[in-house]
Amino acid sequence: MSRHFASIAYTPSVRASQRLHGGRDLGEGLDETGETPVVELGPREYEFIAARDSFYLSTVSESGWPHVQHRGGQAGFLQVLDPTTLAFVDLSGNRQYVSVGNLSGNDRAALILMDYPNRRRLKILGHVEMVELATVNPKLLAKMKIPESDVERIMLIRIAAFDWNCSRHITPRFTESEWQTRSSSLPTTSITKE
Repeated sequence: MSRHFASIAYTPSVRASQRLHGGRDLGEGLDETGETPVVELGPREYEFIAARDSFYLSTVSESGWPHVQHRGGQAGFLQVLDPTTLAFVDLSGNRQYVSVGNLSGNDRAALILMDYPNRRRLKILGHVEMVELATVNPKLLAKMKIPESDVERIMLIRIAAFDWNCSRHITPRFTESEWQTRSSSLPTTSITKE
């Protein structure tokens, strides 16, 4: 786990649980520098994010309850605008606005991006700014992949931390197009009649 992610995730109660259950105290020494780490995505993260066609978004309500929502679109709908900022268009859905409401009270969010076939997972913590479509800066609008309709806002995510997670318990799963791609590359055998 990276230092910047651990400095947020390893709270005193998490570290106490690590010690209680015989885990490593992975947070040891995090408080020593007192510096806020600079968090920047690199080429590996850019490529991974660009290939994703979905992710899970977690927000927290005023009452402290988490809410997890699936977001999906064409591969690359979650865009890297720069090494510290992600963005995606927020489409109108079932009109419950749970994530939007939660983010208006607490801008913190967690994203989990999965690559099931290759058993890879990227976790991202960040602060979300919701920009209503009518007020979006034209330069930002030009960078975004905007579908033809149903766009309500753009979600800008300022990255606080990210971490590549262990693949140990990720079960490989395949989308229809991934399955078709993999099955089309399998050798075919012909059956001959005698």
